[in-house]
Amino acid sequence: MDKPADSAAALQPLLRARWSPRAFDPAPVPTAALRALFEAARWAPSSGNAQPWRFVVATIDGEPEAHARFVACLNEGNRRWAFRAPVLAFACAKRTIERPDRPPRDNPHAWYDLGQAVAHLSVQATAEGLFVHQMAGFDAALARDACGAPDGYDVVTAVAIGRYGDIAALDDDLQLRE
Repeated sequence: MDKPADSAAALQPLLRARWSPRAFDPAPVPTAALRALFEAARWAPSSGNAQPWRFVVATIDGEPEAHARFVACLNEGNRRWAFRAPVLAFACAKRTIERPDRPPRDNPHAWYDLGQAVAHLSVQATAEGLFVHQMAGFDAALARDACGAPDGYDVVTAVAIGRYGDIAALDDDLQLRE
């Protein structure tokens, strides 16, 4: 489905085409496409090139139990639609910078840098014909347990990834928002 941004300025076509649907096709996402998304995230700029992010991923076809645990961490509003997304991830930010030549120190830019990585991932997803929907509505403590986030990392956002699905599969109120 095309839903281009109604922009007053001429945007790069991938940015104009990017949007966050709730209707996802549960069909698996090819491994090569997923690799491209996370490679795009890897190349995002970060303060001091620290790359303070980690993505913990569960696919509905490869790790159905983990996928179900991830769904269970979402708030009710997000669970209503996100369970169909074939890929769910938690994006985590490392709160410290550790270098061999210096003592560890706080990284006040970790969340910002993670946002850059997710933005890169989102644009690459659009190029791959995929959609990304980020979610703040989740229980961070449950997510930490479900994804095994390492100590020193904050679970910042949940991410649904997949192809656009059948809008009729959504509840009526969500169809209107689509």
